[in-house]
Amino acid sequence: MRKPFWALLLAHTLLTGACPAAAGEPLNFVFLGGDEAQAHQRLLARADISGAQIVYTWKSLEPEKDRYDFSRIELDLAFLGKLNKKLFIQVQDRFFRPEARHVPGYLLADPAYGGGLAPQADNPGENAREGSGWVAQQWNLAVRKRFQKLLQALAKSLDGRVYGVNLPETAADIDLKKDKTGFTCEKYFHAEMENLKTAAAGFKKSRVVQYVNFWPCEWDNDRNYMGRLFAFAAKNRVGLGGPDIVPYKKAQMRNSYPFFNRYKGKLSLVAFAVQEPTLTYTNPETKKPFTREQFRAFAQDYLGAGIIFWSPASPWLKE
Repeated sequence: MRKPFWALLLAHTLLTGACPAAAGEPLNFVFLGGDEAQAHQRLLARADISGAQIVYTWKSLEPEKDRYDFSRIELDLAFLGKLNKKLFIQVQDRFFRPEARHVPGYLLADPAYGGGLAPQADNPGENAREGSGWVAQQWNLAVRKRFQKLLQALAKSLDGRVYGVNLPETAADIDLKKDKTGFTCEKYFHAEMENLKTAAAGFKKSRVVQYVNFWPCEWDNDRNYMGRLFAFAAKNRVGLGGPDIVPYKKAQMRNSYPFFNRYKGKLSLVAFAVQEPTLTYTNPETKKPFTREQFRAFAQDYLGAGIIFWSPASPWLKE
């Protein structure tokens, strides 16, 4: 009788859990959110940590229209350089708290940008309470042009200096009945693809990764959004990844996860995160939180990950 996924995963864990990291395993980065790298010197100095992934909001990078400020990135780069560590930057255009509206003020004030942001709801983590947030109106051409101009400025200044840049997750929860911004799922898909192409065209030396988990209005690739993204990424040597590793989670297994498995070895880079909400999920077989080895085994063996971005709250980083 064929063993279920969970039996195979647990068997792998028992065999390899006490072994040192083998060649070819994913690189370990620390996911610092919006923190400065210097605030996590102890973690970053560890020999088993290759670098940091840091989130920079659109507002922090463009405090005023056409005035870019990459000083935070420069500080983080300088500090990490002293430790011989790498920097992966995440350019953030969506936020998960009602008070977080971190886009440039002109987007919110100028009617040309339709308010700049659209409300969305998000429920990160297994036990988290639902909370509202915001996403930049990338489907609005005027907003999208401004975001793409930011990506071009970042590439001009930082290409080859940062190890990589990733665009945030494709999931967006827009209430289609209440929306007044002109959102459609097709507009959103094409906008995200345009932004990815812009990033890939600008960053020739640094790695480019698009986070993908779900697409609005799509389930099980019924609109071929997932299929088109993966085909484009494989053809154009663009990396893909995701904001959370939850082994064989049902929703992801009907969306992005099988595509990562199908495209193993065909993408230039696969990078996944274990963030704090990810740590709230439990293994249905053991009824305990997933272990480091279970996350790593699934990321490497099923998803084909080359990098894992670990939350500092990960138990193994506190040992």
